[in-house]
Amino acid sequence: MTVFSTESFADHEQVVFISDDKVGLRAIIAIHSTRLGPALGGCRMYPYADEASALRDVLRLSRGMTFKAAAAGLGLGGGKSVILGDPRKSKTPELLRAMGVAVNRLGGRYITAEDVGTTVDDFAWVRQSTRHVVGLPVALGGTGDPSPTTALGVYHGIVASVAHRLGRDLRGLTVAVQGLGNVGWNLCRLLADAGAHLVVTDIDATLAHKASAEFDALVVEPDAIYAVRADVFAPCAMGAVVNDRTLPQMKFRVIAGGSNNQLARDEHGRQLRDREILYAPDFVINAGGLIRVASEHEGFNAAKVDAQVEGIGATLHRIFELASRTGTPTHSAAMQLVQERLGGHPAQPGHPLHPAGGVRGGGNNTLAERVA
Repeated sequence: MTVFSTESFADHEQVVFISDDKVGLRAIIAIHSTRLGPALGGCRMYPYADEASALRDVLRLSRGMTFKAAAAGLGLGGGKSVILGDPRKSKTPELLRAMGVAVNRLGGRYITAEDVGTTVDDFAWVRQSTRHVVGLPVALGGTGDPSPTTALGVYHGIVASVAHRLGRDLRGLTVAVQGLGNVGWNLCRLLADAGAHLVVTDIDATLAHKASAEFDALVVEPDAIYAVRADVFAPCAMGAVVNDRTLPQMKFRVIAGGSNNQLARDEHGRQLRDREILYAPDFVINAGGLIRVASEHEGFNAAKVDAQVEGIGATLHRIFELASRTGTPTHSAAMQLVQERLGGHPAQPGHPLHPAGGVRGGGNNTLAERVA
């Protein structure tokens, strides 16, 4: 397995491999950037097909966290960690405490939190070995599950996107929500309360039918969601959902959702622009959970968090206006914002922060993904 030559390596500052045979821990921590502050990003536990898949995932996701923190105006860098294993079978208190030891060895350069395959309650065990952890249970002084805040940020982003593209509010519009995990479910509630009609899908049929009853939503099969007639598509599940296969099916006017790495390749962002589909860049719109857990690191202030999450809409307006003015895809305009925030000159082609470089790949996310 190589690191420097893998496609997803993008000048990462540090990549750490962890092994503890006593507790069955195999993990990777990737710190992409600490230019703006310590690297914050969730700890994902997933039964990867192989070690190379885990490495690609942690490199890709950690770089995305740099973009997310910068676009949200946070004094944080980007990092991520992955534990190789099935969380339903292999997750134990001993393993989680050992992961905390590994995080602690980095001396605060990396701050961890919950992600796919881990929960807020799991981090009570991680906290026993390190103080460099956020997203803790309320009983331990944390703010609990960040998923509702992620969903709220996505909701504000959808409102802003619809206002920009359609010049109206959500009442009477149809929104197709892909994925009914914690983020998708909370988003459905907010959309329904705003008067939107919902089309939903999830690989868990029980969840989908529950959403049908709860939100009066139309349920479709997972592969059918891309071709439904809806004003807005809100992907809240797997990555790379805008790709060569799905994009020709899409008749949406807005794509704005909570999942990470929604574009399979940057050229798909240009194709969305050409098809007059407004795309809300994922690392901007789904930053609500990060904003919330980051507040634990700095000292939680509910009013400040709410204002920052609502500000996601204003950030998207700025990006949309820049994209319109310059004739660039919205994800490229968002990367210009990131470059400004990181304090550098516009990156040259080939640089990991150049818009043409984008966030490649994606696809290890599951349909129950929580974006934190």
